[in-house]
Amino acid sequence: MGAGGATVGADDRGGHAVQAFVTHRNLLFTVAYELLGSAADAEDVLQETWLRWADADLAAVRDQRAYLVRITTRLSLNRLRAVNRRRESYVGSWLPEPLLTAPDVADDVELAESVSMAMLLVLETLAPTERAVFVLREVFDLSYDEIAQAVDKSPATVRQIAHRARAHVAARRPRGVVSPDESRRVLTAFQVALETGNVQGLLDVLAPDAVLLGDGGGVKQAVLRPIIGADKVARLLCSTHVRVETMALHPAEVNGHPALILRLDGALDTVVALRIDDGLISGVYAVRNPEKLSHVRRETILRR
Repeated sequence: MGAGGATVGADDRGGHAVQAFVTHRNLLFTVAYELLGSAADAEDVLQETWLRWADADLAAVRDQRAYLVRITTRLSLNRLRAVNRRRESYVGSWLPEPLLTAPDVADDVELAESVSMAMLLVLETLAPTERAVFVLREVFDLSYDEIAQAVDKSPATVRQIAHRARAHVAARRPRGVVSPDESRRVLTAFQVALETGNVQGLLDVLAPDAVLLGDGGGVKQAVLRPIIGADKVARLLCSTHVRVETMALHPAEVNGHPALILRLDGALDTVVALRIDDGLISGVYAVRNPEKLSHVRRETILRR
């Protein structure tokens, strides 16, 4: 956006365009990220949004926020359809790109849940338009009329899509809201068990049907298929501990929830996020693909 802003100069219209875009930038990034699950793709969408916005007739725009969200949504949908085709040939499991988030994200319970790794994986099971409708309605509380303009559907159709998407997500989303204190307690027990190679310690915090997903993107070694079952997950994690003596685990706030950042010889190697249901870990998500780790080096601001 900086480069785009620089070309506008001191023109009043350009100044107003820049100010409006900067005001809503974090919101627009959050919309794009929730639709795409990729910070890199979300940043690209924001660049395109800026170019469209810079050419818009601002005098004809009644609601700048709604107009910008509409542009971002349409561009995100176009990109989502394209990346979905690429993900079909992705090596191993595809996981969302993790974000190092500020503590205030966790304070907004609905926002934190919507950007959690677990929820983003649930959103991946929706068709692109269903995903957009669900996110815009349930997370950002847009009206059906506003959403209809963003997805080029009638308000009545959007209502039907929203109902269908809501039911789909409800059947798959984490069961109940986990408090930050509970998440940290489980994460600490998980971390201690990993650091000591304690299989029983892991079994104590893993749900019987726990699933481990790894994303190396074909660049880093990672499990290519889901590992299912507490015993299999625990033993695999402990075997990794035995092989790696220079491993260091650091708690962090990732996608609005406590997670672990793993470093090998001081270098960033893996982000481990968890899904917690009824006080036990039901999902372990290990992102190793180096292309997906740039946004855990600095905090990302998310807004609704």
